[in-house]
Formats: sequence, structure tokens, C-alpha cells
Amino acid sequence: MLFSQLPEDVLYQILSYLDYRSLSRLSQVCKTIYHFVNRDAVWKKIAKDFLNTGITRNGTDIYHHIPLKERVKIAQNWCDGVCNRAVPLKWKTKLLPWVQLDRDMLFLSQAAVIGGYSLCQDSGRLHRNPFEIYSGHKGDVCRFVLTDAHLISGGSDGKILVHHRRRGVMLELSGHNQEVNCLDSKDGLIISGSRDRTARIWTLTSSCPRDTIAMQDRVWSVAISPTLSSFVTGTACCENFSPLSIWDVERSECVCILGSQFRRGAGVLDMVFESPFQLFTCGYDTFIRLWDLRLSPRKCAMEWEEPHDSALYCIQTDGNHMIASGSSYYGVVRLWDKRQTRCLQFFQLSSQPASSPVYCLRFSSSHLYAALATALHSLDFSQNPIYIR
Repeated sequence: MLFSQLPEDVLYQILSYLDYRSLSRLSQVCKTIYHFVNRDAVWKKIAKDFLNTGITRNGTDIYHHIPLKERVKIAQNWCDGVCNRAVPLKWKTKLLPWVQLDRDMLFLSQAAVIGGYSLCQDSGRLHRNPFEIYSGHKGDVCRFVLTDAHLISGGSDGKILVHHRRRGVMLELSGHNQEVNCLDSKDGLIISGSRDRTARIWTLTSSCPRDTIAMQDRVWSVAISPTLSSFVTGTACCENFSPLSIWDVERSECVCILGSQFRRGAGVLDMVFESPFQLFTCGYDTFIRLWDLRLSPRKCAMEWEEPHDSALYCIQTDGNHMIASGSSYYGVVRLWDKRQTRCLQFFQLSSQPASSPVYCLRFSSSHLYAALATALHSLDFSQNPIYIR
């Protein structure tokens, strides 16, 4: 019996013992084996060990429309820092931009407006002219989030605007009397935080907040748990209180405080839930921290320190092994492997005379986009890939 004539379950078992190089060489034997080896099911176990292949820790496939073998090729470039750099957009006035990705669309805030830009499906290049403009704020947009149906923005005018992405209808939410520094939204629930030292809970059925929570300090970051039962706030840490608190959505009560030894001024600038019990945070104290909410809240489960003692403005994870962070000086983007304590790769995007923080970054399977004070930068990891032989 030939190798290719073995039952499929036996073939899968045999191939599970091969590494990615051996699999690629095996696929060159004949067309029959080539088509079998190129199946996603063969590469899933290998892809889970690589960075940013779209296979999350719980097995979900984020980029299911891209063959896994191709994603493993590109993942080697992420790990080795092999990429082409570009600056798709520039502007003259220094801003505090924010970015969101949604499949083949990129949304970028510039002053009081948010532009929606199309991305070329194959190359990831940005069309310079926006296909949609979202406006309505009287001041700069501070933060915005995307849902399937809405784009929700918070501005320096204290307003929250809910734009319907398909019908063009806009709802204005009024309540904050100073700038809305942060917001998050899931399944019709909106949480906002402001410089006015309050966090507010909103729904899409009313223009008034459902609840207002008085805080001890300015609120700089919020994140809603995937369970929708709680949310986390990160404050400026200018008072003698821990900046991280977990709140019950229904009761609007603090249920837990995270950490116990934050320095004064160690404000939390960004946070992201990777699962209902795993929360990543970053901020002025130069650390990325992983909090396991099943363990003691007094100490984080893991931490990674920015080696040049720079504040960390933003983070994103791939749901598995990779973290990307943006620093406060010279537009430095760093890639981290959670299984290591040291930074894996770093990219300096701004020149020495024009230092700028990375205010926001987002990545797809092949591209990373970073918003600095006067430009949007892109790193293309799909170009000139290291081919598996």
C-alpha cells in the first residue's frame, strides 16, 4: 500500500509528528500528497505554536479565509521582523489619532472626524481617499470603537456619538462634562470613561446614561468583559488608589481591585480582554501586565517590561502568543512572545527630531498599522516571505 493510500485518519496521525519544514518537503512528493498536506487540518497544530496565525488559545480561527500554510509562512516574518515599511497617510497638524480594523477596512480618527478607508485585499495597501466620513463632534475624537452595526465615538466635547454604519443615522449620548477619554461597546452595552472622574453605563435605547459611577481619578481606559457581566476601568493613578477596578454591570458596584503596589502616576492607558479571565494592561509604569482573574487580584500573573523605560500607550494581542505594543518615544512598536520575557522585535517608526508616541496600533494576519502624531505607518509582513522548504 502506498503512503497516499492510507486512511485519512492514519495520515493525519502520522503528519502530526512532522514539523513545518518536513510537511512542506513532503508536499512536493506528488499532487495527491500536495493537496492533502495543504489542508488546514494538517497545519492547525503547527500554526497554534506560531505568532499571529489566527489560531487563538481556545482553537478559534480568526482568519479562516486564508490557508493556514500561508499564514505559517507569514508568521515566520513576524517572528524574524522581516517586513516592508510604508507611510500610507500623512498630515501636517499634530493629532492624537485612533485606529480600528474591520476585515478589509481601516478607520482612522483625525481631529473631529473619522475616515473609513478601504484596504486592498491582496496587498493590504490603503486607498488614500476615504469611502466614508463620520463627523458630528465639536472637538477632537478621543476614542472610537466598532461593532457590527455601529461606530461609536467619544470626543473632547464630552459627547458620545453612535453612528449606524449602514443607515447613516446618528444618536447623541450626553452626560459627561469633560472629554471622553475612553469607551468600549459590546452587544448594545456601552461603557465610557472621562476626565470628569466618572464612568458611565449606556444602552442604545436611551440618550441618557443608565448609571453613573463616581471615580477617584480621571478614567483613561475601559474594557468590557466577554461575559458582559463586568467591566474594568483604568485611571490616571494620581491619588493613593490602585488604578485598576472591576465593576459589576448590573449593580454598578466595584467587585474587585487589581494590584497593590502601583507607583503614583502609573496610569493605565490601554487594556484588552483576551478571554473572560485574562486581561492585559499597559500604561505609564512601562509594563505590560497579564491579570488572571481566577487568581489573587493583588498580583499579576505575568509582566513584560519596556526595555527603554518608555510609557506604553497601546497594546493588542493575537489571542494566542503575540503582543504588539506602542511606546511613547520615537514611534517604537515592539512585538512580544508571551513565552519569553524579552522583546522579540522592535521597529522605530519616527525619526529622531520628530519623536511621537504610537497612539494606537492594530494588526491583521499580514499587516500592522500604527498611528503617530502626523502619520499612519504600516508594516507589511507578507512581502518577500521566508518560504518553507
